[in-house]
Amino acid sequence: MFGYIADTLRANPQLAIFLTLAVGYWVGARKFGSFSLGAVTGTLLAGVIIGQLGIEISSQVKSIFFIMFLFAVGFGVGPQFVRGIATDGLPQAIFAVVVSVLCLAVVWIAAKVSGYGAGLAAGLLAGAQTISASMGLATDAINGAGLPPDQAKAELDLMPVAYAITYLFGTIGTGWILAFLGPKMLGVNIAEACARYEREVLAGGSKDASHLSAWRARELRAYRVREGGVAVGKTPAQAEGLGEGERIFVERIRRDGELVSPGPDTVLKAGDVVAVSGKRDVLVNLFGETEEVDDRELLDIPVEAVDVLLTNKALDGRELIDLAREPYTRGVYLNSIRRGSMAVNIPVMPKTKLNRGDIVRVAGSSAHVAEFVKKVGFADRPQTVTNMVLVGLSIFIGGLIGAYVLPVRGIPITLSTSGGALIVGLIVGWLRTVKPQIGNIPQPTLWFMNSVGLNVFIAIVGITSGPTFVAGLKQAGFGLFFWGLFATAVPMLIAPYIGKYIFKFDDAINLGCCGGARTSTASVAMVGEVAKSDVPMLGYTVPYAVSNTLLTLWGLVIVLLII
Repeated sequence: MFGYIADTLRANPQLAIFLTLAVGYWVGARKFGSFSLGAVTGTLLAGVIIGQLGIEISSQVKSIFFIMFLFAVGFGVGPQFVRGIATDGLPQAIFAVVVSVLCLAVVWIAAKVSGYGAGLAAGLLAGAQTISASMGLATDAINGAGLPPDQAKAELDLMPVAYAITYLFGTIGTGWILAFLGPKMLGVNIAEACARYEREVLAGGSKDASHLSAWRARELRAYRVREGGVAVGKTPAQAEGLGEGERIFVERIRRDGELVSPGPDTVLKAGDVVAVSGKRDVLVNLFGETEEVDDRELLDIPVEAVDVLLTNKALDGRELIDLAREPYTRGVYLNSIRRGSMAVNIPVMPKTKLNRGDIVRVAGSSAHVAEFVKKVGFADRPQTVTNMVLVGLSIFIGGLIGAYVLPVRGIPITLSTSGGALIVGLIVGWLRTVKPQIGNIPQPTLWFMNSVGLNVFIAIVGITSGPTFVAGLKQAGFGLFFWGLFATAVPMLIAPYIGKYIFKFDDAINLGCCGGARTSTASVAMVGEVAKSDVPMLGYTVPYAVSNTLLTLWGLVIVLLII
């Protein structure tokens, strides 16, 4: 049976790729305490083992999936990348550049001191900085460097070896340094810092941090206006003002048995039954002594919850407490704010600032939601169809740009087709926040292009390097693991001090900026767990977008520096 399976995989290498993906994702999802290898490392190890069978796969296959992956990366981080460079996110963007250069510098130093070639240096960069995508551009750079075929193959075979050896501490070490060592280094209690930030910055100094948080938590209830009640003679807007800062809304009225949609000039009368939406405790406190009516027809108001992509330039930098006063937010409640390609959750607080390109999930009556969408952006409703015209043309144009070769002192300098796709992806991803009509890539498709695109590339790298992996491990030696410790730890030990003393970041978001600058979502999640808050995520998205682009491009740069 084993012989049959081995022969079948050799004759049908496409089956070997799918087997590697299945095993890799399964292994990567296994938990060892609170740690997991992740799909990329799991796929690489599975590919190395399966590759012992001597399976040959065309390099064109991995090129196709890798270029698709890099375009998806650019598309996802484009809005934050452009915003970080062009607006008030500039300090965080510059910080990400500084940390990215530091990451490149320590890898270059390690490679020079130890005498590593381009393959080991590129693998050390990818593993120690957990930026798997850089191996793709490093592969293109080695193939285009004019090396003899045997030497190029030897360098490429060593790359996954170095990656596998250094990735483990690259992941665990970054999280441990930022979440546990970072607060001690800076002399701060991160939980207290985040609580203070929520209270003083996001809540605007209000004693009640939930002030105006009735952007969320809502109910719809019916009450009869009693004779001599405070609402008699008031317009709906005046009645809504009784909430004293809380968001309550008169949605509909039953008057003399008829349903009435309130207008700005409508005046409430004794005996009216009004449908009011708002926080339950607010409604109970305001109307607890008023007769509550079970009027199903009155309360049968069409409602919906929808994701909205913010494209209105005027909203960029607006605070929620300010936005809540706009007429078009009447009757609309905010459930969540997601930001960046990793869709990280941003705290919903009065002083939270919105960014163009954020996705907000709102709920309310269909009429109110439609008015809100009309004013702020684009309803990002679930879709199943990807605009392949947009994807295909973007990758084609990016490939044309990236394929251009600029000889410098005899060395061919090129972004490669993959690097070109990344750059165009950034542009198109940002452009969609301005003109969403250009087309969309649904989130499930974007996940497929990101995760499966990268892991098919990694699977083929593992399979093709499998036969020489053990020999490469012996050649690299265990010294490579310690150089991985050096390359991972040094930038993360320095970055918090740079953020605190040079860029003057608030202690609550400083470590989030550091994790974003190292593109380590896991480390920022660990910081958030220690802080018991989502506040560190506010410093994550802009540095992540910038560093995700730069660290990927460093795969090309490190090869040029070493060769």
